[in-house]
Amino acid sequence: MAEKDQQVHPPAPANKHLRSDEESAGLQAKELKRKKRIKYAVYIAAFAVFQTAIILVFALTVMRVKNPKVRIGRITIETMETNNTGAAAAAASFDLKFIAQVTVKNTNFGHYRFDHSTMSFLYDGVIVGEAIIPKARARARSTKKLDVIVEVNSRALTNTTPLGSELSSNILTLNSQAKLKGKVELMKVIKRNKSPEMNCTLTFNVSTRNLQDLNCK
Repeated sequence: MAEKDQQVHPPAPANKHLRSDEESAGLQAKELKRKKRIKYAVYIAAFAVFQTAIILVFALTVMRVKNPKVRIGRITIETMETNNTGAAAAAASFDLKFIAQVTVKNTNFGHYRFDHSTMSFLYDGVIVGEAIIPKARARARSTKKLDVIVEVNSRALTNTTPLGSELSSNILTLNSQAKLKGKVELMKVIKRNKSPEMNCTLTFNVSTRNLQDLNCK
């Protein structure tokens, strides 16, 4: 009787374990796909950041157009005549001929083409001579050097009192000014107008007939 009272439990179906394994495998596959999607998203984001950084660097360096610099590099004196022996201040005079090396420094990644321009030389605010800077091209990331013949004299001066005092100290100070007009060309597509200016002070030693000091800004 005891054996009859005992309940008989039917064995668990075999496919229950199969469904459990299949569900587990499905969950793992979904998790794997999710991780792959996250990985790809990270790669895409990193690539986008890298591309943005490259474009930013390109825009701030290659595509940025700066004003070239025009300066006098050196002076080679050919002749120098001065006079300060007269009793009157009006007797003071000077007459110089020299070669000025004009430098155009282009730090851009494109060529700088400029037209011819006038370089003026002044004494005490009065123009005492002019020279022509010929049109040329300063290549990308380079300096163009041009030799210009200059002749200056004191004939345009009406009041030579400061000149007489200066020549007595064996010094002659001239100021040089110039402005270039041209364009910086990037990849033959982008063109930007640039007009650098020059302001130089030249100090000559009259006794030695040499250039004593050259200061440009």
